[in-house]
Amino acid sequence: MPSATKVVDWYFDVISPYAYLALLKLDDTLPAGVEVRLRPLLFAGLLNHHGHKGPAEIPGKRTWTYQSCVWSAAQAGIPFRFPAAHPFNPIPYLRLCLAAGASAAATRTIFDALWTTGADPADPALVAALAERLGVAPAALDDPAIKQQLRSNGDDAIKAGVFGVPTLVIDGHLFWGVDGLPFAAAYLADPGLMTSAEMQKLATLPAAAQRTPR
Repeated sequence: MPSATKVVDWYFDVISPYAYLALLKLDDTLPAGVEVRLRPLLFAGLLNHHGHKGPAEIPGKRTWTYQSCVWSAAQAGIPFRFPAAHPFNPIPYLRLCLAAGASAAATRTIFDALWTTGADPADPALVAALAERLGVAPAALDDPAIKQQLRSNGDDAIKAGVFGVPTLVIDGHLFWGVDGLPFAAAYLADPGLMTSAEMQKLATLPAAAQRTPR
């Protein structure tokens, strides 16, 4: 008797180059029998909730992040080109993804348009062209149900403890970033990975010092 499909949530924002790089590795990294539910959300909402700055909001980190992504893509043989401006407003693209059913094909189409062409994400013509290609009526991007779904994805992510994108949530465990994919695959192969004494103590590990906020 075949085993049941395991459903996991992958939270992402198209603004993240790491999300694009991770998207292309999901199928090859995770084992068979796992269904990945794609959950677009607004990364800025996570930043606001946790009081974080995004990588692009710290000048030195911004440049390093961009260079690292270009290098990583080249090493993996992944087509990659930064958009004409970054950060950009991802909301139209996130809504478009949801209006297209957040399918793997639609999500890949949107990511490819943003991260392989050098196009300007602020150009309304890009959104319009993608909507036409995906068979989505432009009015759908203003549908209250789509807007609410985007907010709900963010709320669900926050409830799950998600702090960054992309993040896989599996059985309540978080696997963050591209580097988190092999860790996620290892957990799926052996859930006991998280039950060792060393893993168990980490959630209550005391802090010996704390930085005073300025």
